[in-house]
Amino acid sequence: MIRFAPSLALAATLALGMAPAGSALAQETAPAPGGMPPGAGLPLGEEVPSEGMGDTYVAEEFGDWTKLCQRMEDGSDPCGLTQLMTDPEGNPVAEITIFPLPPGGEAVAGANMITPLGTLLPQQISISVDGGTVRRYPFLFCDISGCYAQIGLTAAMVESFRRGNAATVTIVSVAAPDQPVDLSLSLSGFTAGYSALPQPGN
Repeated sequence: MIRFAPSLALAATLALGMAPAGSALAQETAPAPGGMPPGAGLPLGEEVPSEGMGDTYVAEEFGDWTKLCQRMEDGSDPCGLTQLMTDPEGNPVAEITIFPLPPGGEAVAGANMITPLGTLLPQQISISVDGGTVRRYPFLFCDISGCYAQIGLTAAMVESFRRGNAATVTIVSVAAPDQPVDLSLSLSGFTAGYSALPQPGN
């Protein structure tokens, strides 16, 4: 634990025109310059939101999907469906979170995806459902936690998730650019989970 040295603490106390409790100096504190009372201008603190505001929590489980929500002060907790994706050996490699979007756009849902550092970004991310049409999406940025993509899902894509059994998400590693990595995305529970998400605009 970091502690102030006593001399520094005392110097700071005196500089503020205050004194340690029980000290005789407390009786001798003069008003601040300009006739302002002692302590004028000191921060009085601000109300802290209730504990847990902004935290995420697991609301429900739907097959292989988890309904994850963020606690908001007004109770309008936004939620998404999330799943860890595994490689052919069963190792968790990446994560996807899907959430509905307000009506009116071509994309009816959005998805945030995170993959490991060392992902070859120009190769982008590819998704196919049950071996069907492959759709490719770009990455957005990387930080110390991994590389991120934010993608839009059309009504047809969401419907394929509802009807499908499994999706394949393909990424490419910088270390082995000639060996794409196929990640398994189970669609078990997606239909019920997506239906249980709060729909924006409703």
